[in-house]
Amino acid sequence: MPVILPVKGISPGFGKNVYIAPNATIVGDVVIGDDCSIWFNAVVRGDVNSIRIGNKVNIQDGCVIHCTYQKANTVIGNNVSIGHNAIVHGCTIQDNVLIGMGSVIMDGAEIGSNSIIAAGAVVLENTKVERGVIYGGIPARKIKDIPQDLIHGEIERIANNYILYADWFRQA
Repeated sequence: MPVILPVKGISPGFGKNVYIAPNATIVGDVVIGDDCSIWFNAVVRGDVNSIRIGNKVNIQDGCVIHCTYQKANTVIGNNVSIGHNAIVHGCTIQDNVLIGMGSVIMDGAEIGSNSIIAAGAVVLENTKVERGVIYGGIPARKIKDIPQDLIHGEIERIANNYILYADWFRQA
């Protein structure tokens, strides 16, 4: 059974068709949109600030979504995939973004729409990632612009696949 708890009288809110894995944790001031999935061992901690998650977002196994007390909330747009073991902390991720496995997005960072953060990248505090690019490395830097087919191919494909995967678990 997932851990879903209020903090200071504020409980998480959920849209329609949200899948939450049995060992995921979601606490506090968290609002999750429609068609989202929170996977195994993921933690979404809205205890010290707010977390807002749009529609068609998948937060994969082992991810940590958090924020900073009295400083930085976390906002995740629509159609976002956050890869296994990523840390998303006190930042803004716009629509149609792929956050690669094991990457770290730090406080005050802004990830523009139609972008990819490569696996293992570390996006430092207050970094502004422009729209339509791939960032990678430590610290993360622009690698290249993203061709349109990659935006619709990879970013859209992964987000749609996770809706399918969530349905498999609902039917089990």
